[in-house]
Amino acid sequence: MNSIRRLLHTIVKALSDNSFVKGLKRLEGAVAKILTLGLILVISFALLDLGNSLFRELITKPYGFFNSMILGIFGLFLNILIALELLENTKAYLDHQGVQVQLVIATALIAMARKLIIFDFAKSSGLDLAGLATAIFSLSISYWLVRQLKKQVE
Repeated sequence: MNSIRRLLHTIVKALSDNSFVKGLKRLEGAVAKILTLGLILVISFALLDLGNSLFRELITKPYGFFNSMILGIFGLFLNILIALELLENTKAYLDHQGVQVQLVIATALIAMARKLIIFDFAKSSGLDLAGLATAIFSLSISYWLVRQLKKQVE
């Protein structure tokens, strides 16, 4: 009977608000660490892909000139930059236990810049470009507002 009472007391204590929140924080930290490890793996493969693409382009005749679209290679570079920004976001989350809005917006701006750089005008309409411009403008205003607010707080 005493062991059942202790077990029930342990369960009730584990489900108390403080214990439950602590458990959730540990779970969030573990998920963030798993995501970080996965992101490191993705970055590694993206670097290998970029190196492979560059090497193939450099050894293709005429030597030293890029035969395929240079925009594809720029896209690979920007993919890695976006992944590095995501890694920075997860690192900031682990350090501060919160989402850094300025970093998230900067990551989104890099992703939009990538989309703009590799934008295919032949396959897309003017409406697509207008939507992209609107998204970039909105993100830029958001980034500026967050920076201004951060300056006022400091």
